Amino acid sequence: MGFAGQIRPFDEGVAGVLSDADIRALMQRGSVRPADESRIQPASLDLALSGEAVRVRSSFLPGQEGKVADFIHALAIKSFSLGDGAVLEPGGVYLVALADELRLPAAVSARCNPKSSTGRIDVFVRVIGDGFSSFDDVPAGYTGKLWLEIAPRTFPIIVRPGSRLAQMRFRSGHAVVSDEEIFALEKRADGGHPFLQGGDAMLRGGLALTIDLAPKAGPVGFRARRNAGAIDVDAVGALDPLDFWEPLRLQAGGVILEPNEFYILASHEAMCVPAGFAAEMVAFDAGIAEARIHYAGFMDPGFGCDAPSRAVLEVRPHDVPFLVTHRQTVCRIVYERMASMPSQLYGSGSNYQGQGLRLSKAFLPWPAPQVEPIPKQPFWRSRFGMKPRASARS
Repeated sequence: MGFAGQIRPFDEGVAGVLSDADIRALMQRGSVRPADESRIQPASLDLALSGEAVRVRSSFLPGQEGKVADFIHALAIKSFSLGDGAVLEPGGVYLVALADELRLPAAVSARCNPKSSTGRIDVFVRVIGDGFSSFDDVPAGYTGKLWLEIAPRTFPIIVRPGSRLAQMRFRSGHAVVSDEEIFALEKRADGGHPFLQGGDAMLRGGLALTIDLAPKAGPVGFRARRNAGAIDVDAVGALDPLDFWEPLRLQAGGVILEPNEFYILASHEAMCVPAGFAAEMVAFDAGIAEARIHYAGFMDPGFGCDAPSRAVLEVRPHDVPFLVTHRQTVCRIVYERMASMPSQLYGSGSNYQGQGLRLSKAFLPWPAPQVEPIPKQPFWRSRFGMKPRASARS
């Protein structure tokens, strides 16, 4: 049960995020090619890589009159085929043509984001096309090919034709839910799903989330190890997390995040995206933290609504060490209304439903903490026959 209005078919005159049924309709009319319905999510489309790739000297934006092909010609280091699997190295900037081509209606635009599994291994991806003046924003009525810029930051990755590193969300008009609307919907949540569980709804141009650094038996987060092995982006449960990550422990009342390191943390609050809404996490807000918070921004309808789900935060600090503490505000979630109700919701079969602090699906679960008996006195006192020092209160 959500807060959405009446179920209705896609109408270009209705503002909102397009649902899975709407995306199928776009495919049927030739606006999205190929018509691969297996990649449709409740409110987004997974974007697949083609086999055509090139390493370039730098990132770029074509600008309103620019062509991606012209920039590739000027900046190319090496063109290659992804074949049965190609390794992309940290520090490199790669462009891979996407399998998808668009012929969007005049009223439909799109926005792209990394998939959750991409952000959680510190791979920076952005979509560009001819005439783009900003990354990831596909203008209304766009016609043409798309390319994915891929920049691994910490781990080498293995990709191949068909790998899905990014996703696209289609929009008709503007349907961002205001702070006043979120507050009113939270008040009416009795008998349905509220947007937030485990905290008060703080509103700052969206729903603010705080970080979970409460003391616990296991780690409060993870930091990526340098010089680890390559990660196959299509693998599931194939890697030992201990080879790639080190656990974070509390220090100085929180955790000090070091510049140019990569961290996985989790929100204190569990959140829900009701059926009539879609959500996006703001990647960076200079008024909240000195870090990029969360590469992967999209959350589909149904996320967290049948099982409490924390927001997992992918964090890369910028120029200075930054101390984060428990319940510190770290990011905000912006909600949008759906243009129509999805036919399916993000649910129990999804990779990250009901998640807490969790690594990418490529890894096995983090080992459970081993509980050791607490010694009655320090081992060095018993070994050397030293008696415990009397308490100052005795």
